[in-house]
Amino acid sequence: MGTGHGHGHVQGHAGGRHRRRLALSFVLIGAFFVVELGYGLVSGSLALLSDAGHMAADVVTLGAALVATKIATRPDTTGRRSYGSYRAEVFASLLAVVLMLGVAVYVVVEAIGRIGQTAEVSSGPMLVVGAIGLLVNLVALLLLRSGAGESLNVRGAYLEVVADTAGSVGVIIAGWLVAATGQALWDTVVALGIGAFVAVRALSLGRQVFAVLGQHVPEGMDATAVAADLAAIDGVRDVHDLHLWTLTSGMNVATAHLVATDFADGHAVLDRARHLLRTRHGVEHATLQIEPADHRGCDELGW
Repeated sequence: MGTGHGHGHVQGHAGGRHRRRLALSFVLIGAFFVVELGYGLVSGSLALLSDAGHMAADVVTLGAALVATKIATRPDTTGRRSYGSYRAEVFASLLAVVLMLGVAVYVVVEAIGRIGQTAEVSSGPMLVVGAIGLLVNLVALLLLRSGAGESLNVRGAYLEVVADTAGSVGVIIAGWLVAATGQALWDTVVALGIGAFVAVRALSLGRQVFAVLGQHVPEGMDATAVAADLAAIDGVRDVHDLHLWTLTSGMNVATAHLVATDFADGHAVLDRARHLLRTRHGVEHATLQIEPADHRGCDELGW
């Protein structure tokens, strides 16, 4: 009895459960992007154009999220993807980070370039489009909110919309200030604020994405505690070569070597370990190697 696989019932990936909400948000955001871009060009508002640029990033991000959820459900026909294509959703989240940072940099550069220049900005279209954008974003937030806590892919789309919501509020504030003071500088100031807000959100999401791609221990999980719990199982003498990582949102994976006090009791040890990992630590898929107490050779591995 060399190895055993602890296969809990792996439910559908988290992103796939919210695909319909992603699709509806995509349609809403895409339709409004066309409207905002047109009015941004007409009004000459950098705040409006910056928000339209972020809306464009939203459209791409939501589209990528939808495609990723579809790819993640496809069975592997090549025999080369032993874990399937679930990581597609993580790469979609990485795309969201890149787009958000790109929009933030563009807005900041354009805003700095406008400092000291005289710009004609029409406040009326800013106020109207900003208000419509706020409504659209609030609807999209409600659609994506439940999935944001379960799926990194949906969270990327959700954070994009959060930033857009802030952008819409910023456009309304900028329009009001320009109308009240007659100073187009407020449009530039608000645009800078939107750019900074988007950048902070992007960096936060990026940290989570790279933690998954770097195969770090899942957030909220303590590797030392997992090892201690496995070692405390009746029939386990020692635990080594423990690895914990996230395949995609909602799918945590583990591998470990368990030294059994009685190798003949390996089946029971495997069942106990599998149950513990699933119920106490949320690990549905575990590959566990049961070893006799006198086994040697694991220490020969150099990495």
